[in-house]
Amino acid sequence: MGAPKKQRKKYSTASHPWQKARIEEEAILLKEYGLKNKREIYKIRSILKGFANQAKNLITSKTKQAEKERIALLNKLSNLGLITKTGNVDDVLDLSINNIMDRRLQTLVYKRAMARSIGQARQFIVHEHIVLGSKIITVPSYLVPVEEENLISFVVNSKLADPEHPEREILIKKTKKSNKK
Repeated sequence: MGAPKKQRKKYSTASHPWQKARIEEEAILLKEYGLKNKREIYKIRSILKGFANQAKNLITSKTKQAEKERIALLNKLSNLGLITKTGNVDDVLDLSINNIMDRRLQTLVYKRAMARSIGQARQFIVHEHIVLGSKIITVPSYLVPVEEENLISFVVNSKLADPEHPEREILIKKTKKSNKK
């Protein structure tokens, strides 16, 4: 049975350890999204696989309960910004790992020019400099819902909240240059 306090794996690893194409793809994802290790990729793949399996089951069943679950799944994915509000269950099968990676807090902090690099965005989150509304989030892999996306900011009492902070000045200059082009 196992100890109740022991955490269980929330992912499954690759079926074969030495597949060149998969290893190269994972290396690109690690670098592009600033991930700590491949375990984060495996977790995202497991989440994606769960959505796909649920969608496949819902496509085949025609019961009232299946309709309720279909609506719940589509609402959840549209709130996360992974599909459109008018999307259907077939759109869930078209999702890729990049779609989910783009909704992570770490990626959004970097894309909003709050950090110079994707690694620095991760550091700001882990060191409690980033807040979503009134909640400090310390998990870089947090999937940000669409309505919370505009609430991403620096913690009020953080030194990074000051626009005169050296890191912020560099970022402001960088964004001004990119806007002029």
